[in-house]
Amino acid sequence: MRLWLIVAFAAPALAGAAFAVLHVWPIGQPEAIGENAGDPARGAYLARMSGCIACHTNTGGGGQPLAGGVRLPTDFGTFYSPNLTTDPDHGIGGWTIQDFAAALRQGVSPEGTPYYPSFPYPFYNAFSDQDVADLWAAFKTVPPVSVPSKPHEMMPPFNLRAGLKVWRALYHIPETFTSDPEESDLWNRGKFIVEGPAHCGACHTPRNLLGARQAEMALHGAEKLPDGGKSPSITSAALKKEGWTVNALKYALQTGIMPNGDVFGGSMGEVVRDGTAFLSDEDRTAIATYLLERDG
Repeated sequence: MRLWLIVAFAAPALAGAAFAVLHVWPIGQPEAIGENAGDPARGAYLARMSGCIACHTNTGGGGQPLAGGVRLPTDFGTFYSPNLTTDPDHGIGGWTIQDFAAALRQGVSPEGTPYYPSFPYPFYNAFSDQDVADLWAAFKTVPPVSVPSKPHEMMPPFNLRAGLKVWRALYHIPETFTSDPEESDLWNRGKFIVEGPAHCGACHTPRNLLGARQAEMALHGAEKLPDGGKSPSITSAALKKEGWTVNALKYALQTGIMPNGDVFGGSMGEVVRDGTAFLSDEDRTAIATYLLERDG
């Protein structure tokens, strides 16, 4: 009986101690990025490439550009994209470029708390310091919108943000972009876009029960996307089997029209509408070249 009482009283105390440790567990590293002169036009281009407009503008709800509020339902709860305008209270107007770089490349807020991986920061680690400076210059031109970000509606225990630190320790492996000297400049540009800012693997790679991408199945397609659908495999073999060519894929990324005359729907339609349609012809060619020629 005594042992049972000891366990009964000790368990909550141990759980509380563990949570306290998680709460103070530091994450992230200081960003040694200087006040580089940024090019807002290039930054706006990178923002289109990265899906910022599609994910942070609630067009269906009449929201202002980059003011957030886009709903993303998942098995873990419902996420809402935050306000990224220059409003100092509800957006990022009070941030520094170092805060911006840490959020973008490390998934860590200015307060040192982890962001949920619904924000595809693992892909944005591919950004160079100059890329970050250009993006920062572009975001500083966005008019402020005084609308608070809507809180996520997460199911227990996923509503305990400190628990993300354990998730990060298990699954978050920061990787910077490295080119392949055996491949062409065009192929490597496609690799940078696909594996970096365009974060194609976020939707086209299956995930495990804790929401981590299964790296060995990169770009093999995924079930149960937030919009209720599923994504197809976009490996080289799968694309070629479906009859895709570089020209056909490049054209689809510009117009949303597939070789059979049908159009992309759901989230891929939004990707084209708000992202790839704005890319240069060369960058769309690079994406198509990489996807159709990569191994795996």
